[in-house]
Amino acid sequence: MSSGPRQTSAPWSDLLLRNMAELREQYNAASAQLEAHSRDDFEKLFDGAGKLNEMLRDPDSNRHDVMNVLSAIRGYSEMLREDLGTVQPDIDAALSRLLKAVDSANNESASTDQPARARRTITSEPGFILAVDDLQENRELAARYLSRSGHIVVTASGGEEALRTLDQADVDVVLLDLMMPDMDGHEVLRRIKEHPEWRATPVIVISGRQDMDGIIECIEAGADDYLFKPFNPVLLQARIKAGIERKRWHDREELYRQQLERNEKFIRATFGRYLSDEIVTDILERPEGLELGGDLRRVTIMMSDIRGFTTISEQLAPAQVVTLINRYLGAMTDIIMAHQGTIDEFIGDAILAVFGAPQRRDDDADRAVRCALAMQDAMADINRRNREEGLPEISTGIALNTGDVIAGNIGSERRSKYGFVGHPMNVTSRIEDASDGGEILIAASTLEALQGDYRTGPGRELKVKGIDELLTVHPVLGEQL
Repeated sequence: MSSGPRQTSAPWSDLLLRNMAELREQYNAASAQLEAHSRDDFEKLFDGAGKLNEMLRDPDSNRHDVMNVLSAIRGYSEMLREDLGTVQPDIDAALSRLLKAVDSANNESASTDQPARARRTITSEPGFILAVDDLQENRELAARYLSRSGHIVVTASGGEEALRTLDQADVDVVLLDLMMPDMDGHEVLRRIKEHPEWRATPVIVISGRQDMDGIIECIEAGADDYLFKPFNPVLLQARIKAGIERKRWHDREELYRQQLERNEKFIRATFGRYLSDEIVTDILERPEGLELGGDLRRVTIMMSDIRGFTTISEQLAPAQVVTLINRYLGAMTDIIMAHQGTIDEFIGDAILAVFGAPQRRDDDADRAVRCALAMQDAMADINRRNREEGLPEISTGIALNTGDVIAGNIGSERRSKYGFVGHPMNVTSRIEDASDGGEILIAASTLEALQGDYRTGPGRELKVKGIDELLTVHPVLGEQL
């Protein structure tokens, strides 16, 4: 076996070309014993040597182009060593010396004198890799390298093609060359990192440029890593493994976030039919709000119901009763929520709502009054629709009272509700019993809490069951114009 040239003091180009010539001799002697795919790889390797020789003779050649060719030479040499190292020892030794010359060209420490079977391997979860490079041999090498490790590799010859691929597939890692004719790597990197669906995709820049300003520019633009051509394949595998792991973590976090959003929408849509938006929000944002108990709140309480509803319902078919009550409650619910009231419950045709819990506002009493006025105004449209469908017209009485109640979760660990307890609740119910159809009665406590100007009728005193003191109430006629 020929020992080959060992002049370590020779310029790297001379050393590399001499080693290439030695390799060709070894190949010519053994080509008949090689498989077709290995012979193809040797032809591509020798084509690269020819291009390199031409570049070295051309004073206008730039480092990036030279590094591209060296990357191809290194890639095919690495793969040939993996394929032939144990069966063609002479060729393996020649390839080892060639790779050492390539390393010296890139000022890397030579480590290629180990047999291919002893080199460190990097195992990672298979990923979907996009390799972007304008040189076909570099794209082919990337695909060959990474496919051997179980990755699915697609290639793009330019920036526009790369962006189309990203738009059509879920890419785990992008390997990106910088110098390309149609759209350079800097622009591709910028577009990837500005795109809301691509920005989390790791981008590894692989370039023959080694100027520090260019490296910093790429990292600042969002590149996850920067490798020099000709790259170390083991190092590339390690970087790809790290990139895939980052992408997988991001995908899992994104899936978890989407699941949380769907769950929250479901909770809001489902429980929003039974609780006010404010209570649902309070539960979602403050889980301790589910604990039993409550606190003292100053609130304005509203109660309303349909006058004579029992008699009306006895004269209608069950389906008509449901239509009538749902139309009424649906319209009233929208109005109460628009005025930021909390609906505590529906009791048949009656509505119990509170202004001031779970969130307190300075204008709770005013919003309650404006809400009651809007509810009475809405009765004209409800009755118009009732007449059109042959249903009876209805009227409602509404009562408002302001006082201190305990607001919180009431019930047991198995079944509870957000509700209100206190004497003012009973007072409001008694005032509502005394209201006529189309009338809004407010207690003196609510009248005193109002900040706006409203037209009210003469006050009257009520003596109601279960309450010793007389209650003074006023009918609300509207807002002052």
